[in-house]
Amino acid sequence: MKLTKKSHSCVRLEKDGRVLVLDPGGFSEQDAAAGADAILVTHEHADHFDEGRLRAAMEANPAAGIWTLKSVADQLSAAFPGRVHTVGHGDTFTAAGFDVQVHGELHAVIHPDIPRITNVGYLVDGGSVFHPGDALTVPDHPVETLMLPVMAPWSKISEVIDYVREVAPQRAYDIHDALLTDLARPIYDRQIGALGGAEHLRLAPGSSAEV
Repeated sequence: MKLTKKSHSCVRLEKDGRVLVLDPGGFSEQDAAAGADAILVTHEHADHFDEGRLRAAMEANPAAGIWTLKSVADQLSAAFPGRVHTVGHGDTFTAAGFDVQVHGELHAVIHPDIPRITNVGYLVDGGSVFHPGDALTVPDHPVETLMLPVMAPWSKISEVIDYVREVAPQRAYDIHDALLTDLARPIYDRQIGALGGAEHLRLAPGSSAEV
């Protein structure tokens, strides 16, 4: 399949003429969800979930659907009856021709004083791609391509490195990188690449790779 990196945590997957978009949030391009046949959202934070982007995509394609957790589905289901599907850990479904497994339940800890919200990750096509959202979830299935949350208020680089080691993918592509400055990128590239144990890659927004 073709993987296109959009800004921050948004990823676009294309296969057999169908398009699956994950996490077209407020830090992503305004048209990040445009042309989607199916949209997956990992959690309710604004950098992953932008209601306006989702509504525009759903209105442009009457056959499009959304799969997400309850906190997001509740905000959209009334506007799109039968097209917004609530999922949770352990669920499996097919969206736009992609087979998807749901892994994980909670957002990573930002601070002990901040209540944790729900977060799910999506394993696509039997492990071809795994997008964990905002958590270091390890699926009980081999992963070929890990979408790696490389920099966030809830993580440090040692945790990112250990996460790559534990998932043990063939390759890891950076996501959750909108807050990472260009000056810092070589540090992350060098340390994750040297210590993670997997090929560490980065795509500029709008760039694509075959996975």
